[in-house]
Amino acid sequence: MPPKKTKRNISPSSFPADQSIFHRVVADPDAGVRLDTFISIYLPQCSRSRAAALVRQGIIHVHGTAHKPSYRVKAGDIVQGVVPAPAASDLVPEPLPLTILYEDASLIVVYKPAGLVVHPAAGHASGTLVNALLHHCPDLEGIGGQRRPGIVHRLDKDTSGVMVVAKNDVAHQALSHQFKARHIQKRYLALVWGSPGETSGTIDLPIGRHPVDRKRMAVVHAGGRSACTLWSVRERFGGYATLLAFDLKTGRTHQIRVHCQAIGHPIIGDPVYGRRASLSWARQYEQLYSILNKVERQMLHAAQLRFAHPLTGETMTFEAPLPEDMVSLIEQLRTS
Repeated sequence: MPPKKTKRNISPSSFPADQSIFHRVVADPDAGVRLDTFISIYLPQCSRSRAAALVRQGIIHVHGTAHKPSYRVKAGDIVQGVVPAPAASDLVPEPLPLTILYEDASLIVVYKPAGLVVHPAAGHASGTLVNALLHHCPDLEGIGGQRRPGIVHRLDKDTSGVMVVAKNDVAHQALSHQFKARHIQKRYLALVWGSPGETSGTIDLPIGRHPVDRKRMAVVHAGGRSACTLWSVRERFGGYATLLAFDLKTGRTHQIRVHCQAIGHPIIGDPVYGRRASLSWARQYEQLYSILNKVERQMLHAAQLRFAHPLTGETMTFEAPLPEDMVSLIEQLRTS
C-alpha cells in the first residue's frame, strides 16, 4: 500500500527568524512540472537535488500535505514551507592568504599555490584551501544544506594553479555537470625529464589503482578507467628536460603524472612517479645534477581553466602565470 500523505498545518508566523519562507501558488504554465523542479525554479540558489531533499524531509509541502519529489504540481496548488539556514560545518574558518582571480555570488576562482592542501583530511585537519574559503566567505549559502564551499575539482598538494569553487547548490551542480560532461577545458604546464621524439601527441591509456601500492595510481589495462591526455612541446632544454603543455580530455587522479611516467618522461621533482630513477643519470653532469636535486615538488602547474558560468552561460577563461620555482628552474636549465 502507498504511504499515507501527512497533513500538516503550516503558518508563516511559526517559522524561525533564521529560516526563509517559500510560498508560491502554481500558475497554469507550471502545471504538470515535478514538485522538486518547480521549487528549484522559484527558490533562488536551490538545485533540484536540494529541493528534492527538502520535499523528502517534509520541509516543503503542497497544501500542507507531504508529497514525493516526483509529484506533478497542479494549477492552484499552494507550495510552501521553510528552507533551513545552512547547517554549521565542523570545518573551522581560518584567515589564510588567498589569491582571488574572480568572485561573484555563485563562484570564486582562486590561485592555489604549491604546498596548499585543498580539503581537510587525515594529516591535514587545518590550514587548507577550504578553511581559507570559509573565512573569506562567511555568508556561504551552503552545499547540500551545509555551510561549506563546493569543491568541484582538486589539485594535488604540490601542484599549483587555477581552481574554481562553487558557493551554492546551483553553481555546484552546474559546474560538476560540466566537469562530468568534459565541457571544461583545463591546460597544464609541466617540466619533464628527457626530450620526446615528437612535438605533440596523445596519451590514451586507462588509469586505476596500482596493483601493489594502493596509494598510487598506474596504467591499468584490466579494470582501469579511460584516460586521455593531449601534449605538446613548449621548449626543450638540451635533451635533458622539456616544458610540455597538456590538455586533459578526462580527469583521473594523478592523470598527467601517471601518463608522463608511462611514456618515459616523468615530471621533474615528482616524489611518487619516478624522481629517483630519473635523477640517477644526471649524476655525471655535476651542474645539472646540482640544479635538479634541489627541486622539492613536482613541476606541474594548472595554467588555464575555461568553463561556462553556471548562471549566465558566459564562457569564462582564467590563467595563472608559472610560479617562481618553475620560472627559476627554467632559467637555470636554459643556461646549464
